[in-house]
Amino acid sequence: MKQQIKTTEAIFPMPVLLISTFNEDGTVDVMNAAWGTMLDRDKVALNLTETHRTVQNIKARRGFVIHIADAKHTVEADFFGVVSGNKDPGKFSKSGMTFVRSELVDAPIINELPIAMECEFIEYQNDATGMGVIGRVLRTSVEEAVMKDGTVDVDALEAIAFDPYTHGYYRVGGRVGNAFKDGLGLK
Repeated sequence: MKQQIKTTEAIFPMPVLLISTFNEDGTVDVMNAAWGTMLDRDKVALNLTETHRTVQNIKARRGFVIHIADAKHTVEADFFGVVSGNKDPGKFSKSGMTFVRSELVDAPIINELPIAMECEFIEYQNDATGMGVIGRVLRTSVEEAVMKDGTVDVDALEAIAFDPYTHGYYRVGGRVGNAFKDGLGLK
């Protein structure tokens, strides 16, 4: 029998995405965002309010980079979520991480994180059912250490997911099936 619980944000897993932008003065801003998804093969949506410095930067610079957080950088990922760029615009320097400038968009790529999706800003939707930031993925780069046979090795990636039930982070891994194949046996 199912039991009712209080939380309404109960979709698990939620991705731990680190969104990087440049501030007005050229310093790096990074925020932790669990409310993001793919809209299409080359479009992303980040459900973020305009009060975030990151959103202000995205709108001003017209670009951003989405990184997939990994288990090795859980502390930094959480730090980017608990410290506001509005209150501490220099928070990136405290993380000890480094960056390079994207060649495609006006945004930083964090060197230590294994996946970077360089995105151009398309629009901001803020009506009652709006998605927030909509962007187009121009390029995805992946560290060779998490690649196997030309594709991302999810187990080696050690991506982390956010648990809205207990506010924990969990490592994603351990293949349990084959998409678009295993269910065919029930036809």
